[in-house]
Amino acid sequence: MINVFVYGTLKPGEENYSQYCADKVIDTKPAFAMGKLYALPQGYPAMTLGNNPVWGYMLSFPDSTVLVELDQLEDYQPSRHSSENLYNRRYINIFIQDNTNITPKRPQRVGQVWAYLMEESLIEQLGGTLQVDGLWSGCKN
Repeated sequence: MINVFVYGTLKPGEENYSQYCADKVIDTKPAFAMGKLYALPQGYPAMTLGNNPVWGYMLSFPDSTVLVELDQLEDYQPSRHSSENLYNRRYINIFIQDNTNITPKRPQRVGQVWAYLMEESLIEQLGGTLQVDGLWSGCKN
């Protein structure tokens, strides 16, 4: 099984979820990672490492074949230098908040999962705007 943290167009209900994830995902859990989230004028978000919660989902897939399509969508090629990729796929720590009880529990660290991060210099070049609340949605509702 392979886990991927998604915070943008691959989240359930967002633009790319049905095409890239819906028929492959075997589990979906709300989650967050520590980082910085930016909205890009191109209509999608970017995340860097940082100290603020970035809200999204941990998607679980039966195997790593999904990464081939996700790498293509995110313009990531492992053989290129990181500065030549739009996003870079990295292992990051994520957390899941268990709110099943009346009293919320402390977040549970899931461990390292794949996520697509963008270099801050590229975010600046693309005109990214910091999303202080750590949430992004492209839904036009």
